[in-house]
Amino acid sequence: MPAPSVSASVKSDESASAHEFDYLIVGGGAAGLSLAYHISQEPRLAGKRVLLLEPEVKNQNDRTWSFWADAPTLFDGIVAKEWTQIAFRSPTFERVIPLTRHRYKMIRGLDFYRFVQRALADKPQFTCVTTTVTAISNTADGAVAHTPQGEFHAQYAFDSRPPELARLQRPERYRYLLQHFVGWEVETEQDAFDPETAEFMDFRGEQQREARFMYVLPFDKRRALVEYTLFSAEVLPKEQYEEELQNYLSRLLNGQAYRITAEEVGAIPMTDHPLPANTGAHIINLGTRAGRAKASTGYAFKRIQQHSARLTAALAATGHPPQNLTGDQWQFRLFDTLLLDIMQRQGEQTREIFTDLFRRNPIERIFDFLDERTSPWQNFQIMNSVAPWPFLRSIGHVLRGRPGQR
Repeated sequence: MPAPSVSASVKSDESASAHEFDYLIVGGGAAGLSLAYHISQEPRLAGKRVLLLEPEVKNQNDRTWSFWADAPTLFDGIVAKEWTQIAFRSPTFERVIPLTRHRYKMIRGLDFYRFVQRALADKPQFTCVTTTVTAISNTADGAVAHTPQGEFHAQYAFDSRPPELARLQRPERYRYLLQHFVGWEVETEQDAFDPETAEFMDFRGEQQREARFMYVLPFDKRRALVEYTLFSAEVLPKEQYEEELQNYLSRLLNGQAYRITAEEVGAIPMTDHPLPANTGAHIINLGTRAGRAKASTGYAFKRIQQHSARLTAALAATGHPPQNLTGDQWQFRLFDTLLLDIMQRQGEQTREIFTDLFRRNPIERIFDFLDERTSPWQNFQIMNSVAPWPFLRSIGHVLRGRPGQR
């Protein structure tokens, strides 16, 4: 059954009041819908009029989001699968790691869209217009979104459109990589997977001077998402991903036949280029545009939820976004920059860095570090667990203000 849609358009009344709102949310993907949902759950914002502008109808399962969590989330009801163990594998070290405090979880895009759409459909404060936003600009007392259907005004606009990195790039100063992947959902006729264990990183394949690994999420004993993931500057021809997937599945399944039931393709920007949290006083950036995809891993979903919660709490308490829009800490941005520098110069060293990380740290410390929740002492323990020389060289590049080259 299709999800009920949010109000399809602004009222036909063309008066100015029909185009006046408290908040504009530009983009109906993960970031825009997350903020809308957080606002919908905040009783103190129940009287705020919210307009969601999105160019496409979100009715396809176009992506999945995975994340680890050690506390309940707003979206636990639509988690498609969670895992109690993860596996790390490299040529010199393998371990299946039970998760104690955390669980590793996956949400399907279509389930998320439908869940939020249903929630907003019950809230008369929300309106949705299917249209393209050509520009957003600040005004003296708010922001205005320009669209083919007219101008829409609000006190604040929240912009989740993709950042224009190609136009902004400064390769002489910052590092620009992609996390790119092709994943297959496969089904076998006999039991082949451990449904309790997510293969978090399998680095046993050839690295070819880059960071390359396999990632497997088993849904049950006969169905799994198998993904070939790389960190590098350029995507590969499609057939190269497919060849690696075929070879991996042949080894993993011992030649057992399998059927491909779905495919997932993507490329996530990974950069230390500063992405601004706002554009002027009344335009607040969201999602990738605000740097919510972690620069060194590409994980974004939980960071988007934290950002949405931070914005919503401040709006409810003060009527304005917080002064520190993201709450990011400088030391974790530095750690991301150092790892990106190593990936860009000598990507094959990434395998040894993660091998040391998983060999010498409890998984809870690793997850907390990647969540940017660790103390200075824990950060020291993490950095002390990996070989120092790649990082020392990268520190030199950072201090000289230029990215490293091979």
